Amino acid sequence: MKLPDFPFLPELTSLRRDLHAHPELAFQETRTAVIIARELTQYGLEVHRGLARTGVVGVLRAGARERMIGLRADMDALPIEEQNTFPYRSAYPGCMHACGHDGHVAMLLGAARHLARHPAFDGTVVFIFQPAEESEGGAKTMLEDGLFERFPVDAVYGLHNWPDLPLGSMAVHSGAIMAGTCRLEIRIRGRGCHAAMPHQGVDPIAAAGQLIGLLHTIGTRELSPLDSSVLSITQIHAGSTWNVIPDEVVLGGTIRSFHTVVQEQIEAAIYRICQGVAASTGTEIEPRMERCYPPTINSREESAICLTVAQALLGKTHVRHDAPPAMTAEDFSYMLLEKPGCYVWLGTGDKKASNVSLHNPGYDFNDKAIPIGIAYWVSLVQTILGKIHHP
Repeated sequence: MKLPDFPFLPELTSLRRDLHAHPELAFQETRTAVIIARELTQYGLEVHRGLARTGVVGVLRAGARERMIGLRADMDALPIEEQNTFPYRSAYPGCMHACGHDGHVAMLLGAARHLARHPAFDGTVVFIFQPAEESEGGAKTMLEDGLFERFPVDAVYGLHNWPDLPLGSMAVHSGAIMAGTCRLEIRIRGRGCHAAMPHQGVDPIAAAGQLIGLLHTIGTRELSPLDSSVLSITQIHAGSTWNVIPDEVVLGGTIRSFHTVVQEQIEAAIYRICQGVAASTGTEIEPRMERCYPPTINSREESAICLTVAQALLGKTHVRHDAPPAMTAEDFSYMLLEKPGCYVWLGTGDKKASNVSLHNPGYDFNDKAIPIGIAYWVSLVQTILGKIHHP
């Protein structure tokens, strides 16, 4: 693997660490947005602000072709208390960059800086710095604010660091790469009574016990073994003391799947099981499901381009095209519903480091991946918008 020379790399690494020390939650990325806009302006890009409140878009044009592509980086942090002790640990209690969005911003800024200095392409690149990826759907908000009407890209591309892959490798998927999500809440109403006299009430906790067991059979007995899905009950709220059967139990959880038809099957099974348990226990059970992010589905042609670029950069043996998709979710999926594109994983695993997973209080983005990410973005632009187009 031979990467281009990026003389600004030490400066960019310092910027990444500054972002890590000053994380900002969804739709609160005001300081981050100021830094991004400042950098893009210094590089000579046309800068737009205000989409999805704190979003920033930089536009770089070269040549005469009308072809336009979008490159996206997310920039929000998570409500997690950081446990790292290095000098650039989060300065804000209860908030940290535990998913590497600080690194995503740095890599896309590096690509913008290099391409502005070396515009060896013919067309327009739109650099999209998106707020609120973590659970708040900032991509959807940017679209609602007219992102693709104002910047009508032909295709859009995304990237996420992936500690499960070794540094110097990538994974490129055609089709599904990340799951769609659905929030699940089930309210079970009974009739409270003294725990010593359960026959005088209707026990919602007993009903909840039956219900949880039956819900976990949906994936193994309701669906085809070839249809990947996850249903996890993650919360149980009930009762206030040891000797009283409560009136109500509330269950919370998540549903994950890669296809809408599978999601519909799961929802239908949940309603049916809830009705059955309610009838058998004398309780009232009300399930509520809120679909969140749709599945992230890469388009075939754009995936093929990304695979070619990644293999040319890292070597064929270091690029996986058969990695299983993840049950985690990503709001880049909203952009892929509007435009063709591809979302890839960039390996950041390092055997010499702790290699902590994403969303962990001890996580830190691997700065050794910054030049690889920059080189990938630059190569992708030059391949798609090169003077000689490579389809």
